[in-house]
Amino acid sequence: MNHRLHIRFEQLEHATNRLLASAAVLGEQAYQAPGPGQWSAAQVVQHLVVAETGIGLYVEKKVLQAEGLQAGGIGSFLKSRLLRVLLRLPFTRFKAPASLTKLTPEAVPPLAELRAEWEASRRRLERTLNEYPGKLLNRTIFKHPRSGMLTITQTLDFMLDHILHHQKQLERITKQVAQPAAR
Repeated sequence: MNHRLHIRFEQLEHATNRLLASAAVLGEQAYQAPGPGQWSAAQVVQHLVVAETGIGLYVEKKVLQAEGLQAGGIGSFLKSRLLRVLLRLPFTRFKAPASLTKLTPEAVPPLAELRAEWEASRRRLERTLNEYPGKLLNRTIFKHPRSGMLTITQTLDFMLDHILHHQKQLERITKQVAQPAAR
């Protein structure tokens, strides 16, 4: 695996483990939404599993179509940086893309099952990155629904920032569901 990809992959692993530990600490409260129309901690984990699995499959497909990939330019760089900043702002919220929502089952599986599914998806991503052709490093490989085409490095940056964004959400959920009902 390319050194830059390896560093990002390790950061992704660390962030994922931290997020899963945060959700696990909640026990049964992981399935409790803090309010109407809000996600529970388990739904956040499920969202991340579905998103990352989709990204991994998309990247695999695009690697096979390597000849048609465009070079990443200043536009892709700037859009990627803007996305990173927005994901790190505490007050920024995004609605999940409709395509992702369609892929998300309504029933939320147990956290242990989500962890296993995420682990399998992550190992598949790791294999893809281990075999990732060096000539594609600055080619755009993933189409983000809001910022457009990203290189593999920018894609991994997004995946990390996405997890960190939802880690903050999990912290808010934990504060809300752990409070005794004041009614």
